Order: sequence, then C-alpha cells, then structure tokens
Amino acid sequence: MKKIQMVDLKGQYEAIKDTVKGAIDEVLETSAFINGPYVHQFQKDLESYLGIKHVIPCANGTDALQIAMMGLGLKPGDEVITADFTFAATVEVIALLQLTPVLVDVNADDFNISVEAIKKAITPKTKAIVPVHLFGRCANMEAIMEIAAEHNLYVIEDNAQAIGASYLYKDGSKKKAGAIGHVAATSFFPSKNLGCYGDGGAIFTNDDELAHTLRGIVNHGMYERYHHDVVGVNSRLDSMQAAVLAAKLPRLDQYNEARYRAAQKYSAAFKGQEHIITPDFSDNKEEHVFHQYTLRITNGKRDELVKFLNENGIPCGVYYPIPLHLQKAYTDSRYNEADFEVTNQLVKEVISLPMHTELDDEQIDFITSKVIAFVND
Repeated sequence: MKKIQMVDLKGQYEAIKDTVKGAIDEVLETSAFINGPYVHQFQKDLESYLGIKHVIPCANGTDALQIAMMGLGLKPGDEVITADFTFAATVEVIALLQLTPVLVDVNADDFNISVEAIKKAITPKTKAIVPVHLFGRCANMEAIMEIAAEHNLYVIEDNAQAIGASYLYKDGSKKKAGAIGHVAATSFFPSKNLGCYGDGGAIFTNDDELAHTLRGIVNHGMYERYHHDVVGVNSRLDSMQAAVLAAKLPRLDQYNEARYRAAQKYSAAFKGQEHIITPDFSDNKEEHVFHQYTLRITNGKRDELVKFLNENGIPCGVYYPIPLHLQKAYTDSRYNEADFEVTNQLVKEVISLPMHTELDDEQIDFITSKVIAFVND
C-alpha cells in the first residue's frame, strides 16, 4: 500500500504535469507574470463554469473576503453574522475592517450556519450574513436569501471549501455554490478542491456595478494607471498560479466525483458503528464535494483516536478544535455559552480523515479498519 497522505498533491500532479509544465513555460517565455493571458482566460472559464457574470481573481481567499466586504461599502460598527464553527479567516476580515462580528451556532447534521440562529442574531445594526459552505456542502442558501431580502441584508458566500458544489432549491432548480449570494469569495490554496501551487483567490458576483468596484479595489483602487478612484489593496492572482488553475478547472468535476466516491466508501464501512456519526449527504454527488470527510466520534475518545491514527501512519485533522467565540482575539461579553450548544459539542467530536482525488480502496479499507478497531476497543 502506498503511503497515506491527508492531501496527495503530488499524486494529482502526476496526471497533469505535462499540461502544467507547458503552461508555466509559456508564462516564463512571455514574461506576462501579472494579469497575463492565463489570468484572463481562467477568469472567463470560471465564469462559464459557475454560471456567473463576474469573476475577479485576487491573491488569496482571505483577501477575497476582505475585498468583497470593502466593495459593499460596509462601515465600522456594522454587524456581520457568521458561523462560530469555521476557520478564523472568515471572522478575521470582519474585525480587520472594524466591522462587528456576530458569531452564531451551526447545525449538527451538516456543520453549516443555523438559519434559526441567524434570525435570532439580527439587530438594527446588522448589514450582512456570511454563510460558510463548510467541508464542501452548501449552507441553506434558499432560507438565508429569504432572510436577507426580508431584512435588506447582503449575503457574502464564503465558498473556500465548496468550489464545484451545487445548491438544490425546493423547486428542483440548482445553482453553483458562490453564484447565489450578492457576492462570494473563494480560495485556491493548494489543498482546496481547485487549488493552485501557491496562494490564490477570487471574488464572484452577478452585480455589474459591484464587479466594477471590486476590480478597482484589487488593483490599488486604479481603473486608469495612477488614477486612484477608490481605496484599494494590492491583491492579484499571478499568471503562474492562473496557469495551474487553468489546467485543473476542466478536471474539477472529475476531482469532485473522486472525492464523492471515496466518501461513499468511507460511510459504507462505518455504517452501523455506534460511536461514529458520518457526514450527512444525499445521492446527488453535486451537493457535497467533500473538501473534508469529517466524522463525529461520540464516545469521548476523539483525541485518543487522533493519536492512534497518527501512530498507525494515518494522517488526520481536527477542524476545528476551538470555537471562534472562545478565541482570544474574538471573545465578546455579549456571547452566551448556551447559544453555542452545537459548536461546543462538535469541537470535542470532529475528526477529518484523508480526503483527496488519489485515495484508493486499499487505503480506505486500512483507514476504516483502524478507526473501527479503535472505537470498538
């Protein structure tokens, strides 16, 4: 059996290396390192894939979130509601812009932001909601957009973990994650479902006026050289990373299908295990693209399982071990522990197993057998 990786980027690269090398060589030959042809082509291809009018590439996913909020004109003190159970970047940019983060609980079944918690958190100061499509599955966007319309709020999708996923509406129609809210942000960090070989990100919107503003912000506020019309930042996707992404984008659905198949095999092996709760997902492979395959271990031995797996050559991760509302940087006297019942339980139970496009049956059998042996010991 080949060595198990949490994310096997090298194995994935082997299948596309000729395409990637050719594209990078072309960038080197043309010396079009910033805003070159590969950036523009990737932008157009991603717009087509997502079914959205505007993709604005930028330097990384955290910048994408910050620039999206800057483009909406949010002011210091405005409240922004987001999930307590997610990576810090989501709340980090809210604080950096001197907005007020309002953290709320998530659902136990899909780990995504609770619609009921959003409703309870809205005040006259609320200006935006940031749903995070955690681990590869969309939040309840139909309900969230209804709430936003009722209260005249912006919706900023954090799509860093769900590129390629689709949200299924009650009427049977569907839209790609990132193409539903007023604006969305994604990351192309190497471990993402669509990852480059460095840092990269993008912002998505169907709003022409907002797209124009965002394009200025990413480039020092310039639309014409040395004319600064808005306050901006320096955040551009470089051509080499765009070349890598251009090679991977046509394979994204194939990559996501491989992840879905691996998730099915994991869940089939864990079926009936008393102390293991598997991810909730449907037979529609587009609804969950499994950026992570995350279990809940309910016998209180999650941390011991982490140690056991590492000792047996199986990498794993705990995403996330500390709720954001308990992080030193984001503590707030307004928070009540009773309002974070689900999050406070999840951080004690979740464990993410290896998940990537190159997982094979032998590896999955080995991983699942070790997990089952431990929890039943």
